[in-house]
Amino acid sequence: MDHLAPSNVPVYATRDEQQALWERCANRGHPVVAVREATRGYIVRYDLQHLDQQLSPATLQRLRDRVRSRRPYPTGTDPISEAEGVGGEAGPVSGELHTASEDAGRELASHIASFVLDRDNWQ
Repeated sequence: MDHLAPSNVPVYATRDEQQALWERCANRGHPVVAVREATRGYIVRYDLQHLDQQLSPATLQRLRDRVRSRRPYPTGTDPISEAEGVGGEAGPVSGELHTASEDAGRELASHIASFVLDRDNWQ
């Protein structure tokens, strides 16, 4: 599996829902790509830690560049800041990218899933 349609992106709000999702992905040998309902907005999360894998440096840079190119740059922010440019943290093992709505979160999660789910991008 190297694609995830926006309508298939799991959304969770509680710690129990998160734990069940991570366990299901671990049992299937899949990375996590999901959207967390937060107090203010939504957070796209990806995680490969339970697989003892990480994204290659080249893949991580492509993911960051692609996410940055899809977002309007917020006025009054530091143009050099990686966290501000991608709207959160995008690391080799896991990431949390902020969005304003569930639909935006599902779209972003679907977009980054192609990087995270493709085992050729892991090391």
